[in-house]
Amino acid sequence: MEEEKFGFSFEEEVRQAVQKFERMRRNNESYFFDVIEFETIIDYYIDSNNSLKAFEAATLASRQHPHSVSIQLRKARVLLDRGRAVEALRILKKLENIEPGNHEIYIAKGTALGILGDIQGAKKMFDFSLTLDSDEIENILFSITSVLQNLNYYEHLIPYLLKLIKKEPNFKAHIYDLAYAYEKIEDYENSVIFYLKYLEEEPFSDSAWYNLGIIYNKIEMPEKAVEAYDYALAINSQNTFALFNKGNILSNLERYSEAIPVYHEYLENEPDSFEAMTYLAESYEKTGEIILAKKYYQDAIELAPEFADPWFGLGVIAFNYGNADDSLIFFRKAVRLDDENPEFWYLLGKAHYKKGEKKAALRCFREALKLDAYYDEVWSDLGRIILVENLTQKALPYLEHAYKVIGDVPGINYLLASFYIHTGITDKAFRHLKLAVQMDKDLFSEFLDIFPPRLLSRKIKRFLESYNLI
Repeated sequence: MEEEKFGFSFEEEVRQAVQKFERMRRNNESYFFDVIEFETIIDYYIDSNNSLKAFEAATLASRQHPHSVSIQLRKARVLLDRGRAVEALRILKKLENIEPGNHEIYIAKGTALGILGDIQGAKKMFDFSLTLDSDEIENILFSITSVLQNLNYYEHLIPYLLKLIKKEPNFKAHIYDLAYAYEKIEDYENSVIFYLKYLEEEPFSDSAWYNLGIIYNKIEMPEKAVEAYDYALAINSQNTFALFNKGNILSNLERYSEAIPVYHEYLENEPDSFEAMTYLAESYEKTGEIILAKKYYQDAIELAPEFADPWFGLGVIAFNYGNADDSLIFFRKAVRLDDENPEFWYLLGKAHYKKGEKKAALRCFREALKLDAYYDEVWSDLGRIILVENLTQKALPYLEHAYKVIGDVPGINYLLASFYIHTGITDKAFRHLKLAVQMDKDLFSEFLDIFPPRLLSRKIKRFLESYNLI
């Protein structure tokens, strides 16, 4: 290079300019810098993500060189980095009149409008910038996509990325960015297509395999998700996110024996993860290894005593092994820590009922249904309790009121149908049963035992037979 003949490089120029600026600040003195020096200093701080020093340099530069477009443009960019879009716009509008053919001004103006939420105005500026310099199309498109990506305007980013890919088909990072943009707008089909396209060229990208695993899980393809996580882990065994997600999928698939070693491996890397300890404990519980399940639930509680899930897990173990007293202690603790989890209220209600505490049980079921009106197990257990305790007449007004408030939820319709059958009001029974079956006929099996055949009218029997339910 020409400058190297004289023993002087661009990097050396940058270093000397920055050192001079730092010395001035340190000594609280005033130095003069020419435009090129200031451009170098501001760019250096912008590239170093040091917005404070970039702003100081830009402010001083604009005072020393108030008519320099390049300095004013840099000051506007620094203001944008600091979120001060209105101030930046004032500068950019002036620059627009001075250099109307400068595409960088319109990109910056579009950025300011984007920050202010005017995405249509931003796109107008971006589109106009693309008409100003045919030799810089790729660079302009890259600047636009970077802005839209940083501002999370993924839906509007996609058309520009597609144009950029046409211009630079060999630049694989654009395909990755496009796949990610489709993922963010929940267009998972296109996201999978472009991640796979990217992986054809870059098969050793663990981040792409990891993202693909997330999408496969979202579109309910868990086996493909596990496969994608396995690829990510084969490339980078330290990808703990992939480990954690793989363990969770295996657990959700009820493949608990396979999930256990995955959680152990994750905990080797993240020994303080109380969530992983809790999920590991649950996996041991599901495989019948109760001593280990209790151990890891208790370890999780030691790490995070305010985390409700391990308390709940200990309650489930106590409940399933017939220890209602202990289960009540653990379930109450879980509910105190998280009173917005309907499952916690449901199991607490079951524990109360096991202890013969009917009113407390019904109150807990009511709380569970307030949080999740579609919690079918609660409705079916509630129905059984009401029938067993001969509370049908008392319960009907409450359920009718709940029906008016909640609306056509399958569980409440099944209960109302059953209770009206038990009280001999067959027309209302049929109406609610028809609604319930048409909404979710497979759910009838959960409520089958509260529809005794001896009480069913011919009309109701024929209706159930038409759906092959009896």
